Amino acid sequence: MNLFADIHARIVSILESIAADGRLPQGLDFSRLTVEPPRDPSHGDLAANAAMVFAKEAKAHFSNPRQLAVEIAAALAAANDVDRAEVAGPGFINITMVPQAFHKVLRDVLADPRFGAGERPQGEGRVNVEYVSANPTGPMHVGHGRGAVFGDALARLLAFAGYDVAREYYINDAGAQVDVLARSAFLRYREALGEAIGDIPEGLYPGDYLKPVGENLAKTHGRSLLEQSESQWLPLVRQFAINAMMDMIRADLASMNIRHDVFFSERSLTVNTGNTDAVRKAIEDLRAKGLIYEGRLPPPKGQLPDDWEDREQTLFRSTQFGDDVDRPLMKSDGSYTYFASDIAYHKSKLDRGFTTMIDVWGADHGGYVKRMASAVKALSDGKAHLDVKLCQMVKLVREGVEVKMSKRSGEFITLHDVVEEVGVDATRFMMLFRKNDAALEFDLAKVIEQSKDNPVFYVQYAHARGRSVIRQAQAALKDAPLDPASLSSARLELLEDSGEIELIKLIAQYPRQIDAAAAAHEPHRIAFYVHELASALHSHWNKGKDQPQLRFVNEEKRDLTCARVALVTSLTRVLASGLDILGVSAPEEMR
Repeated sequence: MNLFADIHARIVSILESIAADGRLPQGLDFSRLTVEPPRDPSHGDLAANAAMVFAKEAKAHFSNPRQLAVEIAAALAAANDVDRAEVAGPGFINITMVPQAFHKVLRDVLADPRFGAGERPQGEGRVNVEYVSANPTGPMHVGHGRGAVFGDALARLLAFAGYDVAREYYINDAGAQVDVLARSAFLRYREALGEAIGDIPEGLYPGDYLKPVGENLAKTHGRSLLEQSESQWLPLVRQFAINAMMDMIRADLASMNIRHDVFFSERSLTVNTGNTDAVRKAIEDLRAKGLIYEGRLPPPKGQLPDDWEDREQTLFRSTQFGDDVDRPLMKSDGSYTYFASDIAYHKSKLDRGFTTMIDVWGADHGGYVKRMASAVKALSDGKAHLDVKLCQMVKLVREGVEVKMSKRSGEFITLHDVVEEVGVDATRFMMLFRKNDAALEFDLAKVIEQSKDNPVFYVQYAHARGRSVIRQAQAALKDAPLDPASLSSARLELLEDSGEIELIKLIAQYPRQIDAAAAAHEPHRIAFYVHELASALHSHWNKGKDQPQLRFVNEEKRDLTCARVALVTSLTRVLASGLDILGVSAPEEMR
């Protein structure tokens, strides 16, 4: 049961009835209507803005928004599960539910292990979430890791909310960087054959991770590659090295419980057995719409880059779709720009039936967002939507001192190093305990502390603490049925303490949190929510130290204990569900 969605639906029904009477226009946009917890809990359990957002439409028949709010509130208050609905200020509606409404929420949690899960939103097509997409030139660093965790958690969230989701990785295997990779691997191949290679030349990848690639090349090909020209060995070594890098990346992702449904090769857009040039086809499709022309671009503002050329180019009219300048699709040597390849790639998503595309990029790609959004609008005639989520880089520190380099990579700290040191749960939770576009300082020492200042420990400890309560109750009340189905019949009206009521109301918010986080594409909201729920449990637990009557298990008050176990069982289910969306474990006990 989603209490907030239920009240939202009731208000919509009331407004539709008023519209049917001719006192409001038909076809109101109800997406503007919100039902949420009030900022001040003393104002009630839910707050609605219905009268305020429809003030303009109501002007013809209502003297002011408050008059409309009074009518809505009166209709809401007539329901058996509403204690009162009051109008505040110029037209906000504060709603207080009867206790039984929240008791029903607990019973719904006990009856449904997937409480909070949604159904596919009406009219919503397939969703493609593309994340990681790191160049296959080396191990993943912690910046990649943040995008990987964010994308995986977002895909989990959307799937739980009912969306049809595909998880995708775009392999950038067609640019100059993979030729550099091939030359770097070939150098390590020569080293594996006994040649002294000296210092790694400038411009090649220096990390030790390429040594095994060189050794495997030597085992596979012996000395035969030395007898070939670069034009002969380069394609072979390039693919060999790309495969090795992708195996390493897949292993790093698997260690973080991150998966993809599709690995899409950039090279496949122009090189495949069907001899089809998908980039050219995408350009021709845009040309048929009158969106491609030959022209010159004005020079960029400020200092001109070294590669600036004042020449006639093949351009896409991206300014028609909100971009700052039209964009070139061909380089001076006749090859495609990266943007042209990206247009073809996103066209492939459209061709595969995706109407919502979510791309997870590093923050350094922020200047690329407008042009890509303009391309998706043009390709789909405005029917598809691209949402680019930018992830800021991660600053790694250990006890306040920045950590900068890993021998394995030669340049940066790898994701493998971080996971090996602090574990999957701490890595994932801390990557999600900040909004994706906010800077993140990751303290390797702090995230393994067993203290309330460590968010992942704090939340996992709340789940373990709840499970401990259930075990204690099972030991104290050996003959009492404490399974979820039996607890649905517990006397929940005995839960009267303010701390217990706060916990119930927070549990009731879970479906709303899921819907809101999924709609905004913001999994960090779930991390914030489970932390708030954990904090409320710890706070109530601490009250029981000084007030024995508030302790969860009381052998002399069996009905009250069963009611409290019902509450704790519901709470641990929601905590476990939220942690699962984040990809974090919910331990039965802390060790």
